[in-house]
Amino acid sequence: MERRTILLEDGWTFALGNELPVAAQFRPVRIPHDWTVSRPVDPQAPLDMAQGFFRRGEVGWYRCNVILPQKQPDRCFFLEFGGVWECADVQVNGTPVGGQHYGYTPFRLDVTRAMHAGDNEILVRVDNTREPADRWYSGCGIYRPVRMTETDRVHLCEENVVVRTTLEADHAELMIDTGLDACVHARLTGPDGHTAADAEGREKICLRVDAPQLWYAETPVLYTLTLQLRDGDALSMRVGLREVKADAQGLRVNGQTVHLRGVCLHQDLGCLGIAARPELWRDRLVQLKRLGCNALRLAHHMHSSEMLDLCDEMGFYVYSECFDKWHSGLYGRYFDTDWQHDLSAMILRDRNRPSVIIWGVGNEVENQGQDSMVETLAMLTGYARRLDGTRPVTYAMNPHFKRAGRKIDFSTVRDIQQLVDEVDEREITDLDERLDCICAIAQHVDIVACNYQEQWFDAIHSRVPDKPVLSTEAYPFFMGHYDSMQNYTLRIPALEAETRPWALGSFIWTGYDYLGESMGWPSKGWTGSLLRMDASPRVSAWILKSHWTKEPMVHLSILDNALGDELTKAHWASPPYEDVWDFPGLHQGVVPYLIATNCERVEIHCADRVFYPPLPASAPDGYLTGFLPWIPGRVEVLGFMGDTCVCRHALYTPGRPKRLVLAPMTEQALLPGQAMYLTASVMDAENHPCIRDERNIRFRVSGDAEILAVENANLMETAPYGGEQYPAWHGRASVVVRRTGPGRCCLEADADGLDCACFLWDEDGSGSMQDM
Repeated sequence: MERRTILLEDGWTFALGNELPVAAQFRPVRIPHDWTVSRPVDPQAPLDMAQGFFRRGEVGWYRCNVILPQKQPDRCFFLEFGGVWECADVQVNGTPVGGQHYGYTPFRLDVTRAMHAGDNEILVRVDNTREPADRWYSGCGIYRPVRMTETDRVHLCEENVVVRTTLEADHAELMIDTGLDACVHARLTGPDGHTAADAEGREKICLRVDAPQLWYAETPVLYTLTLQLRDGDALSMRVGLREVKADAQGLRVNGQTVHLRGVCLHQDLGCLGIAARPELWRDRLVQLKRLGCNALRLAHHMHSSEMLDLCDEMGFYVYSECFDKWHSGLYGRYFDTDWQHDLSAMILRDRNRPSVIIWGVGNEVENQGQDSMVETLAMLTGYARRLDGTRPVTYAMNPHFKRAGRKIDFSTVRDIQQLVDEVDEREITDLDERLDCICAIAQHVDIVACNYQEQWFDAIHSRVPDKPVLSTEAYPFFMGHYDSMQNYTLRIPALEAETRPWALGSFIWTGYDYLGESMGWPSKGWTGSLLRMDASPRVSAWILKSHWTKEPMVHLSILDNALGDELTKAHWASPPYEDVWDFPGLHQGVVPYLIATNCERVEIHCADRVFYPPLPASAPDGYLTGFLPWIPGRVEVLGFMGDTCVCRHALYTPGRPKRLVLAPMTEQALLPGQAMYLTASVMDAENHPCIRDERNIRFRVSGDAEILAVENANLMETAPYGGEQYPAWHGRASVVVRRTGPGRCCLEADADGLDCACFLWDEDGSGSMQDM
């Protein structure tokens, strides 16, 4: 019989309580669910800055009923949880069936014996009372999908299947280990729907693919591999045909040299917390693609399988890592008992994915470079290679190294990152001694992975010339100095790797702002990123786009400190250049500008005058800075290739705020069950943004839709996410709308004194802005 999988999204109820609450206390919820994020932030929250001032530390209970018409003796049942934060214990019909400690690790439970014909109750206890929680916002609850799968007792298991690609001159070979001692038929279907190869065998099968379409981040061609037991179970998975090699000569994908132009990402989605939805992450990844980003470091834990599906489909090279610290921090309470299980879960789930090219086994751990740390590193990398010997394995090094000293009881440390980062009497400041520590680590990794150490790349390479170097975390704008990790040097750190053939690339910390790891009240999170929560770019994003993309572009930004402090950790900050040409308190004078471009030359047109900045090729990292006279109206920058103007960008002084405009983050259909992120912007009569407007914006829906959350891009705003109105910041506020049925639906946005906006979706999911 066929396997059957059902998504358990609806039909759940939820309640809080140390003991099992009575039935009347449960309320309906939909999975994925984060029970913390919609609460008001509280300056007295116990875990304060790390958790973004959201209150947590409770036990939650989830209940769901599944009806099984009949139970056949030759069938088995599995409950699959994408992720539960954290310490989940699961019962089916009152029988304990298992659970999972670490909240980022997916788990699969065999619930066959506990199931019976008729109504089956699933009860999940989620314990968030243990401290410390993670050092960024971790949320609470069943925050990833839950599925129940029914299949034959003899069945294929995706985690046991291993697919390996070998490229020859005119064809590709897929070596498939089915993980099952049974006759299996394998069929590979191309992106056009036609069979590209098929064969049959026991345990190991070889498929030959003539004229293969290869997988690259730029052209992510996917095939479908179907494995079928004779008269039995079938399993399908998407695969990409590609070979990746990383060594001291660089990174090569299918024989072509590639530079990783990447960002680091946490998993939360701002106002939705960790209850992330793939269609919303798709929107975010589209924005990164438009900047020229081709790689993601999914930090510092396993991300959802849906996220990895997007990376396969959209084309991103992925650095995947299993956990952050080892014996300290959150994971310290699990490391000794669970590390092997959690590392296995990551590698076995994702080792057949074309997007995943590097395994990471830790980040900025305690006692870095000391004998105890190196011993643990060797254990982890050795085990990872036994599970998958085809990808490089590494560890991301903090720039801080310390000599062995006093023994620390990590269970008493409240802020492990402060302990790792702080300079004390054990800090190693001599570069040669620091390089000795790096060499000790390099013996056990395939890539020398460095956080914030671009200023020492050449020195590191001179000591470890036989291995590539990778910037696993880079500042967005400022670079350090040879004699100082933080120096505010005007050099974009992520560009250093592209000038050295043995450097694989960089991952900027981070691509998007995220909740938690706040720099203090009232900030709910981290703001030192390329893009804000609503995908609005900071100036560093425009600079990187000018290097990462080939299509001619030019972008003008003006320095404006009056737009407000975002409470960014200083060395991760970018100067506050914004898309603004509105200075009501300035009668005359000059304002600083920054132009990001990949053109040969630019001109600035302001009022009736033309200004001629230096050639971009003569400027550090190709971006131009200077001053302009403040003249209200329009200022425009033109980009030229030779004598031809190939692109332009203009800023305007807005008039009186007149109307609201609603726009989705990306143009896509809003299908039943899916969500969309839209932003309402305050505009004048000529549709110029009113960036200084901060009035309250209200949202409402009609038809088959509901509002899930509201926010603006300012993490300093303390209004709760769970309502239907939010203050504008930089003239914008955003809303997440979910379509609940197949009918037409409408979103309206209004604010006092402004014409309201309306966005309408038809039955096919297509949407458009409507006049009111």
